[in-house]
Amino acid sequence: MSSVAAREAVTVAITGASGAIYGLRLLEQLLASGQTVYLLISKAAQVVLATETTLKIPAQSEQAQAYLVQHFACQPQQLQVFGREQWMAPVASGSAAPKAMVVCPCSTGSLSAIANGASDNLIERAADVVLKEQRKLILVVRETPLSAIHLENMLKLSRLGVVILPASPGFYHQPETIMDLVDHITARVMDHLGLEQHLLSPWGGKPE
Repeated sequence: MSSVAAREAVTVAITGASGAIYGLRLLEQLLASGQTVYLLISKAAQVVLATETTLKIPAQSEQAQAYLVQHFACQPQQLQVFGREQWMAPVASGSAAPKAMVVCPCSTGSLSAIANGASDNLIERAADVVLKEQRKLILVVRETPLSAIHLENMLKLSRLGVVILPASPGFYHQPETIMDLVDHITARVMDHLGLEQHLLSPWGGKPE
């Protein structure tokens, strides 16, 4: 993939917070919209995915990519899965930085690492690249209650232009299922990415 094409991609990182369904639903919607996605899955996220879902995502990036392409029935070139220490991935360099990155869900450990500039794995490095290149970074933080440390890290990043989008779904759309709640957050992420979505009507608008 050329550097120009790489810059039009969206990076999605799934970390070890509860709420893996948020990341999977976002990934599904991005791929369905025809978006190219770079996917990063933390080691802790592998455990959460196995605990909270029925998916059997392989640990190896190439096998995980093949599995997810088949699962989401997307074009093979739409999805690239990178390993946690795959430092030659486009997301590791500002010369091929994607237009946006979403950490969904974002654990408070990942929040801390990003806020303090740690680059100990590809997720942290990718976020650091997005920050330094002044691209859009969205963190779907999933934790409760929040400590002063968590709040200070979020404030620090918010002042740098990072979108802090907690996994706190609204109820004005009268949700009837768990997926309705998940879709509320997914829709808000899509809105902030500037991508068309049909999951949630804007306030005051008519339902799709």
